[in-house]
Amino acid sequence: MGFFEKINRGLKKTRDSMSGAINAALYGKNEVDDEFYEDLEEILVMADVGVNTATEIVERLKDSVFKKNLHRVKDVKKEIKNIVAELLSGGEEIDMITVPSVILVIGVNGVGKTTSIGKMAAMFKEEGKKVILGAADTFRAAAIDQLEIWADRAGVDIVKHKEGADPAAVVFDTISAGKARNADIIICDTAGRLHNKKNLMEELAKIYRVIDRQLPYADREILLVLDATTGQNAVNQAKEFKDVAEITGIILTKLDGTAKGGVVLSIKNDLKVPVKFIGVGEGIDDLRPFEPAAFAEGLFEEEKDEE
Repeated sequence: MGFFEKINRGLKKTRDSMSGAINAALYGKNEVDDEFYEDLEEILVMADVGVNTATEIVERLKDSVFKKNLHRVKDVKKEIKNIVAELLSGGEEIDMITVPSVILVIGVNGVGKTTSIGKMAAMFKEEGKKVILGAADTFRAAAIDQLEIWADRAGVDIVKHKEGADPAAVVFDTISAGKARNADIIICDTAGRLHNKKNLMEELAKIYRVIDRQLPYADREILLVLDATTGQNAVNQAKEFKDVAEITGIILTKLDGTAKGGVVLSIKNDLKVPVKFIGVGEGIDDLRPFEPAAFAEGLFEEEKDEE
């Protein structure tokens, strides 16, 4: 199954909900009116797009309809899709050029953090890159065991210490192993305990210092894993993590299990944090780099020749 097919399949619940409601709001209309704009804003909010972003989409649409003199319903729906793609674009690229490059992954329990790391490792390996994992979420024994299972599944090396070990020490050893084994990408699982922000900040700062010393010029990504099924709660979680970590991007999981796929727009537009990867299924190849145009296409039903 190709990437576009995966996106379309993964966004089915959101698409059925959002596109169905938009079609109903436009049914029987010869052209859009104020009632449709009000309905559209409500539809977007219900899809967890967020109030601010929903309002911006509607205002942009009004402007485009006026400036481009759009009348046909199919042209209006196409313009909504274009606006969504434009809002989502920017910053989604993963530029891992230096050898090695480093990816730190954070996120609370249950969001799919360890699974996402394993799938990411498999994706990079498929691209011909040598990957090594670091089990630096040492305060949860299951996290170390789960990461080892995913390392085996993806066919990549892993560095681990005992439960309760210093996470920065694990990162140090992982970087040392990465250098010695000529790894292209080092991916470290790190903590995600928001209930004690001060400790989390100190732990991450210590890890940053290790990377700065060991790989001062390496490309670095700090990715936060969020569960799409939690909707606006995921946005609130991202806001909290932004306060304690220098997040460069989001991995959004479980999009196939929710009708709240619009949360991607809220994260990108309200928080100004790009989505880097999305999870659209359970398979090892169901985590893929985020493509705004493909995502926008997947949010809306295929256009028919309606006038």
